[in-house]
Amino acid sequence: MIIFIIMQALTWVSNNFWLLVLTWLSIFGVLILFFVFNSSGRKTKSTSQLPSLTNSYWTLLSVPLKVACLKPNEILPYFWQVVNTIGPLVHAQILTRHYFLINDPEDVKAVLSSAQHITKGPEYHNLEPWLNKGLLTSTGQKWQSRRKLLTNTFHFKVLENYMPSLNDHSRSLVKNLIRASENGEPLAEIDEHVTLCALDIVCETIMGVHLRSQEGKSIDYVNAIKTVTNILIKRMFTFYYWIDFVFYNSTPGKKFRKELKLLHDFTDKIIKERRAVLENSEQKIVDENGKKRVYSFLDLLIGISKENPDTMTDRDIREEVDTFLFEGHDTSSIAITMAIIHLGLDQRMQTLARDELYTIFGDSTRDATMEDLKAMSYLERVIKETMRLYPSVPGITRTLNDPLHLKKYTIPSKSNVVVVPHFLHHEESLYPNAEEFDPDRFLPERCAERHPYAYIPFSAGPRNCIGQKFAMYQMKTVLSTILRYTRLETLGTREDIVISAQLILRADHLPSVRVTPIYNNSSIQF
Repeated sequence: MIIFIIMQALTWVSNNFWLLVLTWLSIFGVLILFFVFNSSGRKTKSTSQLPSLTNSYWTLLSVPLKVACLKPNEILPYFWQVVNTIGPLVHAQILTRHYFLINDPEDVKAVLSSAQHITKGPEYHNLEPWLNKGLLTSTGQKWQSRRKLLTNTFHFKVLENYMPSLNDHSRSLVKNLIRASENGEPLAEIDEHVTLCALDIVCETIMGVHLRSQEGKSIDYVNAIKTVTNILIKRMFTFYYWIDFVFYNSTPGKKFRKELKLLHDFTDKIIKERRAVLENSEQKIVDENGKKRVYSFLDLLIGISKENPDTMTDRDIREEVDTFLFEGHDTSSIAITMAIIHLGLDQRMQTLARDELYTIFGDSTRDATMEDLKAMSYLERVIKETMRLYPSVPGITRTLNDPLHLKKYTIPSKSNVVVVPHFLHHEESLYPNAEEFDPDRFLPERCAERHPYAYIPFSAGPRNCIGQKFAMYQMKTVLSTILRYTRLETLGTREDIVISAQLILRADHLPSVRVTPIYNNSSIQF
């Protein structure tokens, strides 16, 4: 059995004979060291008292191999079964690393609300070749100073300036959906249209660059993102890929290098274009009162780089641009897509959302404003319920510098704590009939009864998502524009949805959607 599992794991490495032999030797050596390390069978007192997935020599061997063989769409079901079997706290030892998966909102609060436990887990190191030490991966003083610096770029007054772009690209998306659905043709890959729209929005607003993705200009970048995130999640769950030499000489590692160059070249091009615009225009980083004026996130970074090149180098700029390009478009895309699917599945819910929009806009074809977005309370509940069922970030990890005291247990320092929003959001004790799509779960009175850390689609605490307000405005604008001008019909059921845990949640399979234009006003122009 063990030989079969090892052979299955090794099929992921490479078809090259020498690399296969090298990997065999590496795993054999690691396993020997592993057994030597654990030969005495001694564990710390606190660890031995915790519910564990790896509580025997057999499981110490078999669990890492089992996890290494999981496909992305098998990861969440496997660990969900583990949580349901063992409980809301599960310990697992993978080689020399100790992981503690927690699924109780009070325990989640203990780690995420703490200003002390802000160091990301070792998995985030795998992102550094791509994102370097940007806001997502950094810690300590660098993270604190960057967070403070970038917070101003998401102030509501700045976000208000983004509304024209949000509206323009949302209308372009509707136009493309209608064109792709001519003659009643159902759309099999509506998520691809949404992703390109989100990328256009992020680039024009936060980066100040007109990308024209919806016109087919950035397909390679989008595909490279998908490839890189797929490879990285495989590396995180495959213990022998933790060794750089093994990973970068494997087939996935070589593919990773190739796609990474494309991503970095893409980012460098955006930064170069924006520099040229700023240098050739009369825009200034300071206003008439001498205060720093923020036009966009990228403008701020370039301005600081020009004034203090030692504080903000070109590498510093790229690491933040890479981070925000990825997080800004990919995370909101899955939520918008899943909301479209569910609105198309439930015509009553779609009618309620459209009726709310009619009370705001009537027959007008005007663009949405910030005040309009605030009035979309039912649509907001639809979005929140979507993010409950499909939180864009599958997992959050922290490495403890000090012991973490929970309700029933104490987790020792140097351990890695794992929070999986997907599990928390599907917990029946927190959300009765958790698999049912019910926007009314987010009525104010029902939210007041719920633990504040039972719903964390944007994480929570000091390291919560800095762009969550921007993301909500983006999702509301896109979805409201679609509903104002089209009718959605999903040709399938929820059982047709197959999700995959990668760096973000992705859909491996979706039911097709029929998009039918609504012409309530003959003057509608896209």
